[in-house]
Amino acid sequence: MPPGFSEQSDWFATYLEPHEPMLRAWLRSRFSDERDLDDIVQEAYTRVLEARNTTEITSPKAFFFATARNLALGRVRKKSSRGELSLADIDVLGVLDESEDVSQAVSRSEELELLTEAIQSLPTRCRQIITLRKIYGMSQKDIAKELGISVHTVESQGTIGMRKLTEYFDRVEGRGKLSR
Repeated sequence: MPPGFSEQSDWFATYLEPHEPMLRAWLRSRFSDERDLDDIVQEAYTRVLEARNTTEITSPKAFFFATARNLALGRVRKKSSRGELSLADIDVLGVLDESEDVSQAVSRSEELELLTEAIQSLPTRCRQIITLRKIYGMSQKDIAKELGISVHTVESQGTIGMRKLTEYFDRVEGRGKLSR
């Protein structure tokens, strides 16, 4: 057995597997082509486990669902570009914001995925502070109270987190994955 296999298997059984029935029901309700359902779920499992090898996943269920959703949308877009879109698939495109064209929606989705990856790459304390401050809009004082740390620590870790996010985006842009 490879090193870490048992731990990986336990994490999978605890944090992903229990959500599979709900994920399948959710996918079935939004994406009609059930032939792809098994492939999407298996690919989502694979991608989440691969991501876990390089970053801490703080919300496995949300990450699992978002990964599966992105995979399903990718398949619909691929069908659309090949002219294989069925009437049922057209409704799936409603998952995207209807005020945007597909390329804008794809771009926005990729940007959100990149932001999620960037935040996940932060050290735990920085990630907690950035999430509470920027996503939930909490004050530094409230964050300090919530996490049981000083306001000064919140300020310094927040600054470190923002600097690391900037460095992350600079690296990604240098690899050509980010266009402004």
